[in-house]
Amino acid sequence: MADVRALLDKLRRLLVTRGRSPHDIDDLMQEAFLRLQVYCQDHVVRHEEAFLVTTVLNLSAEQARRAKRSNVVAADVDLHNVIDPTPTADDVLAGQQRLRRLELGMRRLPPRSREVFLLHRSEGLSYLEIASQLSISVSMVEKHIARAAFFLRDWMAEE
Repeated sequence: MADVRALLDKLRRLLVTRGRSPHDIDDLMQEAFLRLQVYCQDHVVRHEEAFLVTTVLNLSAEQARRAKRSNVVAADVDLHNVIDPTPTADDVLAGQQRLRRLELGMRRLPPRSREVFLLHRSEGLSYLEIASQLSISVSMVEKHIARAAFFLRDWMAEE
């Protein structure tokens, strides 16, 4: 290939005249060189400079089209007025069913495991606080919570 610096300068000038930012220019040039490298794996390119110029101009035009389309969507539609943040009736029903399933699973836990699990998850107590309150070791607290968590995970997966 001819002088690489001269080619890089030429590609930069072409992209600057098309209004590309310095960041975009670097990305477009990198993509063009990458495409040349990939194309050369299966094809013979006689005029690499012409390939790069054409590729960089096509990439620039494609980027401009994408930007124009995204600006049109953003300018024409205020998505905050279109999107309804409330859950659908199906989502509410599914959530209620999962909650009922969880309640059933909680009832199936051994009483001490359920108590330890709820103190940690619902009350926010640390393992040390639970151990102190129930007069058991921290290791036992860990075992109860692990037992409850594994059981509930499997229980909920059975739905």
